[in-house]
Amino acid sequence: QVQLVESGGGLVQPGGSLRLSCVASGRPFSNYKMAWFRQAPGKEREFVATISRSGGSTNYADSVKGRFTISRDNAKNTGYLQMNSLKPEDTAVYYCAAAVGVWGSIRSSDYDYWGQGTQVTISS
Repeated sequence: QVQLVESGGGLVQPGGSLRLSCVASGRPFSNYKMAWFRQAPGKEREFVATISRSGGSTNYADSVKGRFTISRDNAKNTGYLQMNSLKPEDTAVYYCAAAVGVWGSIRSSDYDYWGQGTQVTISS
């Protein structure tokens, strides 16, 4: 199995940027598709973005398309989420997730491994 640890969250003003990182250990990161989800207070966990094992294919939630970029560096066993033009509604705990299998799922139930989450707060 693989262990995931997120970092990079924080407090940012609207319009600002953050880059989240997700470091994997235990098994080769390249074996797993990867995704980012987020959960705001009182809301269900929602899909943000996903990337294939090679990094060649990506998919985004409509709410973040054009503002967020998911990427990965398999040599470093690390995934990233670059977040630009941040809005207050982006405030949430952000989780990275991984799974074997076919790339493309946006359902949290399709991911087997999860990090502990990192808090992102967008406020002036």
